[in-house]
Amino acid sequence: MNQHEPFMRIALEQARLAAQEGEIPVGACIVREGEVIALGRNSRERCRDPLGHAEINAICEAAQALGSWRLDGCTLYVTLEPCPMCAGAILNARISRVVYGARDEKAGSLGSLCDLSAMPYPAVPYVNAGVLEQECARLLQHFFERLRNNRGPASPDNTGC
Repeated sequence: MNQHEPFMRIALEQARLAAQEGEIPVGACIVREGEVIALGRNSRERCRDPLGHAEINAICEAAQALGSWRLDGCTLYVTLEPCPMCAGAILNARISRVVYGARDEKAGSLGSLCDLSAMPYPAVPYVNAGVLEQECARLLQHFFERLRNNRGPASPDNTGC
C-alpha cells in the first residue's frame, strides 16, 4: 500500500460527507508528522461562500490548530487537483507537500491546466498526483451523473458554517 493512501482515504470520507450535504464531493485533510491536524470538505453551497473549497477549509483549520499561518512541514491530501485559488492558498500557507487524487483538466493548477508549483515562488510544495485517482474520479463522476439524471443530492442548508 502506498504511504499516502490512508490519508487520501480520510480525504475521500470528507468528500463523501460533502456529497451528502449537496456539495461537489471534494475532501481534504492536512497531516503533520504523521498526524491529521485538519479536515476540510466543500461547503460553497451550504455556506453560500465562494471560498468554501475543501482545501481552503482545511488550511484555515490547520492554521488554527497550529496557531500559525505557516504550514511548512504539512502535507495536504485532497481528492481533486486544486484550482488556482486553492493552489495560491497552498503557496501562501507554505504547505510542503500536496497529494491529490483526480486530475482536473478544466481548472487544475498543479499540473493539468497550469502548474503554479513550477513558478519561481519563494516556497513551493512537492506535488504527488494520482493517489487513488480512479476512486476519487469515480466519486465525482457518480455525483454529476446523479445531477444530470435529476436525482441530485438533497437541498443543502446553511448549518455548520
